[in-house]
Amino acid sequence: MAEEAPGGARRGAEELEAAERGPGAAYHMFAMMEDLLEKLKLLNYEEEALRRHHLRPLSRHYFALPTNPGEQFYMFCTLAAWLITKAGHPFEQPQEYDDPNATISNILSELRSFGRSVDFPPSKLKAGYGEQACYVLDCLAEEALKHTDFSWKRPAYPTEELEEEAITEDDAELTLNKLEEEIEEEETDNEENFIDLNVLKAQTYRSDMNESTKQEEILESTTDAAEWNLEVERVLPQLKVTIRTDNKDWRIHVDQMHQHKDGIESALKETRGYLDKLHNEISRTLEKVNSREKYLNNQLEHLVQEYRTAQAQLSEITEVLEKVKQEMEEKGSSMTDGAPLVKIKQALTKLKQETVQMDIRIGVVEHTLLQSKLKEKSNMTRDMHATMIPETTIGAY
Repeated sequence: MAEEAPGGARRGAEELEAAERGPGAAYHMFAMMEDLLEKLKLLNYEEEALRRHHLRPLSRHYFALPTNPGEQFYMFCTLAAWLITKAGHPFEQPQEYDDPNATISNILSELRSFGRSVDFPPSKLKAGYGEQACYVLDCLAEEALKHTDFSWKRPAYPTEELEEEAITEDDAELTLNKLEEEIEEEETDNEENFIDLNVLKAQTYRSDMNESTKQEEILESTTDAAEWNLEVERVLPQLKVTIRTDNKDWRIHVDQMHQHKDGIESALKETRGYLDKLHNEISRTLEKVNSREKYLNNQLEHLVQEYRTAQAQLSEITEVLEKVKQEMEEKGSSMTDGAPLVKIKQALTKLKQETVQMDIRIGVVEHTLLQSKLKEKSNMTRDMHATMIPETTIGAY
């Protein structure tokens, strides 16, 4: 909980600062990131910067949202170095294990050399995302565009033109729709012709008069048969009517469904025969396997019983062996264990210390006893001298 407190305080301070700047300040870095991405695309950053370092293209909100701080900081340093070099100032590409503080300081010094203001602490760029990172990269991208003599132009909007349906058709083929339209036009023409009966009668009378006058003239033909055949051969392909099939017509789908159904039924008959034959063969094979299994079970029943007995004995022997192994391991561990020896050595050392203490005490007691004996002896000697002096004095008198 203690580690999360600084992050929460920082986030609260950022939200408070964004609220003070206005309601749209929280979304300013998203718009800045989108502008930055468009400028990077104009500079062809995917080919020149990302592919060289085997990096993936950026998303619309890559530097606006936290995803992976280490990866984002490396991407920020890589793009900043490339943009500075693109703007005409040679800048060494930062490596993965370089000091981040030194790298950020170098980038900000280059940004100041372009005349850009830096009114935020360098520690804001260590996370690799945020409004400050977008600002630095956006300024460097603008300087790179200036160095490459890029200029923004007014957008050229395309003029909307009505699309004319250009239908190219072969003279020798007519579609079904075209044929129906021609038939409808002929019917409408005929209807218009039949509207005025007097005109129709006049035309019929004139045509009858012309036919009666030319009836004698057409009795003898002056057309060459060879030329007629050549003309027929030349015009014949143009008279051919080809009706193109429309895949959207439901009749075609119905015909296809019937064709598929017939194909499925014909294939099913042949396949069902193969499947029935395979089923019979599998059934016979299973019956043979079952009968053979029963025979083997009957023949090997006593061997199976012996195997089960041997397996039970083996399990018992295995249990006994495990117990023996466990006991051997316990004895071996107790024999190889140095803890009892250490305890014995500690006890011997303690005994030696106690023996030394006892020797000292014995020496003190002996010294005390000796002093007491000497004192007692001196007292006895003094007493003896004291008793002997008066006797000598009495004898003298």
